[in-house]
Amino acid sequence: MSIKAVVAILAGAVMLYGLFTIGMPFLAAIVIAMFLDAPIRAMMRVFRMNRVTSATIVCTLFTLLLFGLAYLIGAGVVSQLVELWTKVPVFLDEFNKVFKDATERTELFYNSLPADVAVQVQTTLANSVASITSTIAGMITSISSYFLGAAKAVPNLFVAFIVFMVALYLVNYSLPVLKTQFLGLFELKSRGKVEEVMGNLRSSIFGFLKAQIILSALTYLVSLLGLLILRVEYPLAIALLIIIVDVLPILGTGSVLVPWAVYVLIKGNMPLAIGLVALFLVITIFRRIAEPKILGDSIGIGALPTLVGLYIGFKLVGVVGLFLGPIVIMIYKEMRKVGLIKFNIKLE
Repeated sequence: MSIKAVVAILAGAVMLYGLFTIGMPFLAAIVIAMFLDAPIRAMMRVFRMNRVTSATIVCTLFTLLLFGLAYLIGAGVVSQLVELWTKVPVFLDEFNKVFKDATERTELFYNSLPADVAVQVQTTLANSVASITSTIAGMITSISSYFLGAAKAVPNLFVAFIVFMVALYLVNYSLPVLKTQFLGLFELKSRGKVEEVMGNLRSSIFGFLKAQIILSALTYLVSLLGLLILRVEYPLAIALLIIIVDVLPILGTGSVLVPWAVYVLIKGNMPLAIGLVALFLVITIFRRIAEPKILGDSIGIGALPTLVGLYIGFKLVGVVGLFLGPIVIMIYKEMRKVGLIKFNIKLE
């Protein structure tokens, strides 16, 4: 592989990283425009419209559908989230009462023990309670900080959404021109191969996005089903919270279910605590088994390369790498397939 090809690949990787960070609204607009191109062309052919008119109608219908789905799905979930958050002080008061009762019972237990044993037991319990209290306080602080950060990010998200919507219309208006300009960057003999890579990559990206949606939907359904079986309050909101923390770095499903299980265990609700731990294990095992399989089948690469891409991408660039890693593998696979990258190890 020539130095020129290596430089081109590195430049492409940097460009991809930029698109997946500050350029996310434009990347989303380009990806969606690629899939709206088929209905736009069909409308142009059937109704004999120009591209601007057809693209305007299709993009407007897509926007209305997007808002409709967001309203239908979000209305119940948001109301439950708000109601759940307003009851956090009540949960904390209940925890303090349980802790006070446990302390009184423990003091009675101390009186029946030898002095040295009582001191040792008291120290151990005090350390355990301090650790649990610190963990719960840290969780509440982290959740509060996350929602506060999300609230502060609303203006930026609004601006990004407006940019995305404007870019979606503009990209659809000029998609054929943009495609021609992009192919013009390559030599004439390589343009056919690049166009083939773009077509295959389009199918792979669609499969990747579909796989992510399927994974999130299945995880949500598993969480919701488990919460309904356990008969807890606010199952829609809690299942959504589980999905959110499951994709965040460091955090995970256990960040919600494990402290919750400890809390209800302290309250004396052993069946619910066992059920929450069991639900945590079910969700974790399901994600670890299903994620590489679903992604591998959807994007056309094996489960092991997909898992490697997910892990390395996450370690290198964080959450963005969960999406960027598999896509880099897809691009490399397609470029190798059409012969744009020729790299073989020679031992002689």
